[in-house]
Formats: sequence, structure tokens, C-alpha cells
Amino acid sequence: MAYLFTSESVSEGHPDKVADQISDALIDNFLAFDADSKVACETLVTTGQVILAGEVKSNTYLDVQQIAREVIKKIGYTKSEYMFDADSCGILSAIHEQSADINQGVDRASKEEQGAGDQGMMFGYATNETENYMPLALDLSHALLRELANLRRENNEIKYLRPDAKSQVTLEYSDDNKPQRIDAIVISTQHDDFAAEAEMLAKIKSDLISILIPRIKAKYPQYAHLFNDQITYHINPTGKFVIGGPHGDTGLTGRKIIVDTYGGKGAHGGGAFSGKDPSKVDRSAAYATRHIAKNLVAAGLCDEVLVQVSYAIGVAKPTSINVVTYGTSKVKLTDGEISKVVENVFDMRPYFIEQRLKLRNPIYSETAAYGHMGRKPETVTKTFQLPNGSPKTVTVELFTWEKLDFVDKVKAAFGI
Repeated sequence: MAYLFTSESVSEGHPDKVADQISDALIDNFLAFDADSKVACETLVTTGQVILAGEVKSNTYLDVQQIAREVIKKIGYTKSEYMFDADSCGILSAIHEQSADINQGVDRASKEEQGAGDQGMMFGYATNETENYMPLALDLSHALLRELANLRRENNEIKYLRPDAKSQVTLEYSDDNKPQRIDAIVISTQHDDFAAEAEMLAKIKSDLISILIPRIKAKYPQYAHLFNDQITYHINPTGKFVIGGPHGDTGLTGRKIIVDTYGGKGAHGGGAFSGKDPSKVDRSAAYATRHIAKNLVAAGLCDEVLVQVSYAIGVAKPTSINVVTYGTSKVKLTDGEISKVVENVFDMRPYFIEQRLKLRNPIYSETAAYGHMGRKPETVTKTFQLPNGSPKTVTVELFTWEKLDFVDKVKAAFGI
């Protein structure tokens, strides 16, 4: 029997994502000037206020207030009527030194024996239902909001958009787990105030269906066949969304972990990513398991896979590695036997994850909105500024965990 599955996304202007982006901008700046920095930084945003808190061990000093303001400005909170403005919001920093008790469990005389920064389990997932090996409902949810943000910045076809927005896509799947059509789309977008509320709602709904949706179909032609005349659209279903962003809802780092990963497909270990340097396996091992999962599916081992890894704090070797192929494996091995082979192909000790995926670089700001997974690997040049005005320009690889650089190794290991 056919079934429905739903995933959601949130825009860069969503208050929780504002917090994530500030936290990751701090990570990038610390790593740019001291690659060995240990950072766990949380951000809270609310009406006219930003609060920074966390633990840092670093040899550099940053103007954290200025970094936060630049992030807020880039997102688009630049007007006083938003009640959260890059130039006028108050910023309080309560960042302090990292606990020596935690640090002694991570740093080792031999770098190769670097311990995990915390206990816990992390998951990576991949499926061949999309070109980027991501769940389709989440991929479409992200696409809707990325294009909506493009429309906002263009300020051409739609002139009333504000930064905060959410999307949700419901897909109908066949009995053999193949996506058939889009059943429902929900979009709530913050907007300028209109004189007449009924006219406002009608115009927003009309604009999003007649302008946004065609742009999505044109930009993502591989999904165009899923759109149909029977889609149920819920556009700003509350009727009005003028008050939004941190003024409408307090934002916190790490509250959108399902948006950040797989939209409810697979599993999640519970740990957030943003604001954490790669010694925290919540982040680095989640990237590493995604890297494994994507390469397994791309190599033709299976159609869908979930990879779990777990750690004890201060211990380098994982306490477990588990692979689940959902009965889609193409090799004559059990999932347990597949797990053992994977363990030999991918070294999951924290130091080797950092080295393999080049995680001690300032690459995290780009992850903090529209998902950490399923993104395009690319090389970019970035410039950072110290408080004394000294710039530093670095060239880095983004989204290294999305590279298909282990496909040949996987094929060789499994005889594919």
C-alpha cells in the first residue's frame, strides 16, 4: 500500500539557524587563526539581543561581537522594524576557558591516539533516490527555501519577503519505496505588513505558486515530474507572518538537528553540530558516517544504508560500528559482515577522521543553513580578519564528507 513521508526545512533567517550560523562563524574564525582550537560555542538570539556562551581553548583572540554582527547582516536582519538588527542588537559574550578535565581526555602525546571529545552515537545515511544520495522530501524542502531566499535578495519579482521562513514537503511513495508524487507543500514565510490581510494572503500564495514553484521545477528538472495539479498547498496557513525571526521566537544553537541531517529518514544520535570543533565526535563522526554511507551506495553495495558509530569519551577507537542496508544489499554478506569490512576500509578514530575529511579548516559557516549533508564539495577562498585588522586568506575544501573518493576502495573491499 502506498504511504506518505514528510520532511521540513527552515531558512537562514529562522531564529535557530541564526544562532547556528553565529556559532559556526566563531568556529571558522578560531580555526582560521589557530587550527588546534577547541571550541564549543552556543548562541541565543531573541528580541534585540544575542548571547554567546561556551568553552574555548585557543591561541587567538577574536572580536566575537563584530563576527556576530556580520553574520546577522549577511542573513538580512538590517532593519529596525524587524526588532532584531545587526547594527543595534545587544551582544553579550560569556565564553570562557575549556575544562581541563575534558581536554586531558582529547589531547594525547601521540596525535593518532586523540580521544573522542565526548561519548555518544552518530549516524550517517544515504539513499539512491536522489542524485546527491539524500532523502527526496528533505532535498525539496531545502530547495524551496534556498530559492525563496534568492527571490528575497533579488527583490525583483517579490518585494515583501523577510528573512524567516519554513518549508515542508510530503511525498507519496509506492509499495517498493519509490517516490511517486508530491502530495503537499507547506511554506510559511515572513513578510512586510499589508494594509488588507485577505489581499496579503492571496498575493503571497499566488506569488509562491506562480513564481517560486516554476523556478524550482526549472532549476531541479529531475524533480519536475513529481509536481502535479493535485498538490495541496498550505501557504502561510496562520494568515499573517509579519513578526518573525528572533523577535517572534527565541533561537538557540543546535535545535534543528533533523533539518541539518536527513529530515527524519535513517536515525540521529541526538548531538548537534554547529558551534563544535571537529574534536567533538558529535560533528566529525556524523560527517564521517555520512561519507561512508554515501560511498557505499555510490559503489553499488546497496540502495539505502544507515551507518552507526559510537564512542567513549577520551577513547580513540569506536566502541561500535554498525551498518544497516534495509535488505537492499547487492553482496552475499550479512549486515554484520558488511560492518566488519567497513571498519577495515574507514579508520574511525577521531584524528584520522579529521585528517581524512580536512576538518581542522574554517569550513563550517557554509554548513549552518540548508543542511550539513547532500551539499556540493567545492574549493573556495575565504578571508578572515583579526581585531587588529590583520587579514588572513585561506583556500579550503567545503563538504569533503560528500566526496565520492572511496568508491573504488569500497568496490575493491567487497569485490563489486
